[in-house]
Amino acid sequence: MQLTETHRPTLDRALEAIRSREYWSPHPEHPKAYGETGAADGLAAYRALLGNRFELDQPGTDGWTGPEVSPYGPELGIEYPHPDLDVLLPAMRAGMADWRDAGAERRALVCLEILSRISARTHEFAHAVMHTSGQAFMMAFQAGGPHAQDRGLEAVAYAYQEQTRTPRSADWSKPQGKRDPLELRKSFTAAPRGIALLIGCNTFPTWNGYPGLFASLATGNAVLVKPHPRAVLPLAMTVRIAREVLVETGFDANLVALCAERPGEGIAKTLALRPEIKIIDYTGSTAFGDWLEQHARQAQVYTEKAGVNTVVIDSTDDYRGMLSNLAFSLSLYSGQMCTTPQNLLIPRDGIATDTGPKSYDEVVADLAASVSALLGDDGRANALLGALVNPDVKSRLEAASGLGEVALPSREVTHPEFPDAVVRTPVIVKLDGAKPDDEASFMSECFGPVSFAVAVDSAGDALELLRRTVRDKGAMTVGAYTTSAEIERAVEEVCLEESAQLSLNLTGGVYVNQTAAFSDFHGSGGNPAANAALCDAAFVSNRFRVVEVRRQA
Repeated sequence: MQLTETHRPTLDRALEAIRSREYWSPHPEHPKAYGETGAADGLAAYRALLGNRFELDQPGTDGWTGPEVSPYGPELGIEYPHPDLDVLLPAMRAGMADWRDAGAERRALVCLEILSRISARTHEFAHAVMHTSGQAFMMAFQAGGPHAQDRGLEAVAYAYQEQTRTPRSADWSKPQGKRDPLELRKSFTAAPRGIALLIGCNTFPTWNGYPGLFASLATGNAVLVKPHPRAVLPLAMTVRIAREVLVETGFDANLVALCAERPGEGIAKTLALRPEIKIIDYTGSTAFGDWLEQHARQAQVYTEKAGVNTVVIDSTDDYRGMLSNLAFSLSLYSGQMCTTPQNLLIPRDGIATDTGPKSYDEVVADLAASVSALLGDDGRANALLGALVNPDVKSRLEAASGLGEVALPSREVTHPEFPDAVVRTPVIVKLDGAKPDDEASFMSECFGPVSFAVAVDSAGDALELLRRTVRDKGAMTVGAYTTSAEIERAVEEVCLEESAQLSLNLTGGVYVNQTAAFSDFHGSGGNPAANAALCDAAFVSNRFRVVEVRRQA
């Protein structure tokens, strides 16, 4: 297989993109880019998986487990192999020496071949992501397909860059004056840590999963993929493709394996403490992320947990654009994104706008009207909202209306194709930042389509609340709207000091809860919401260690 000829130009372009931070993607976002029959073929391939066993030919399979139920209603009926870890984990280690010795470039090119084959099946993956996460189809297609593939490729590029900073060999000579010089021949090998454990999430199984998977694989580690029990299929498909490519390129298929768990088994805790597990990637709740960081002491742990994302609204020179941008951000995927704004900090005396001063009540009412207008048509609402991913989100949404004055009530939306789907529009609740009882509500994450319009005394108070929120609770994103250069600098300073990613005055087609691979950093790793960023050098460099061998020349 001519991997260099096929994929080296893509790797070089990715390396340039992470250096320049410009826009670039080798994976088309538009469904029509995948051929005239791509959509039909992808749907047929997805349907062929339903109701069957998902064979992987892994060692140590001791039974079968499933099934997933789509947030849209239908049962997938797929059974996955359940592993005997005492058999599977040693089998995974067996192929690591050859994978290590292949070197950084060949590993990167094999990873790019895996991504290329995933990309060719993007339509199939879109249906798998849609029916495990509840994302609407177009979002599942883009976020679960090309955007996830971009993040995987980005991780490979960073991994290659960090591994090749040190040469593979060097001749060393130290002058000794009149005596012969001291001479050594040295070799430097990027040695993997061991088996990496990927603990997948329910909402973005590929987008959040691919960075860790490909970062670990590209740095020479074997990867055990433990999907969320409600979102197994997209990662199982990924594992199958990876195993096929590994065999075809002369490596052990067991370098990548699937660990599907039985209902209620909680196998992630067991795996996290196994001595064979040396790296863990996790996306999910703060409670389990904290547990992993505290207890999985034998592993390098990379977590993306929960935060309280905040938008400071001080003033704007495009009031209509601000409302439209925020309405879309609050509505996309029913707020089930770790980057969705939750707290909107608005001075109780109002804000200055290009259409005149607006009171706090007017700003909240106008935002509610903007969300209602955006989602007024059920067809468009379904396309933006998708379905609630699990009953816990629905419970939080229903409880939120009892926390304060409801500025925008949530409504049910019927899905024409999937009548059992639970589709709800966002709720906006008015709270007072000066009241301790209200603060108890907005100072914790309420994952789902819930936002709080928090009244504050001034922009200065908003900044202090922002600082405290990021420092104590963490944030994946921060947004701000202001026409004041002084306040803009102050917001930026808070985010620099507290390590939070900031978006300023977004009024067009870029939203605070979306990030672009090769250019934007997802999270910072510097506040409680996450201890890692997708992707940067720190995300990959500690997945391997450089081992030196010195020989007398």
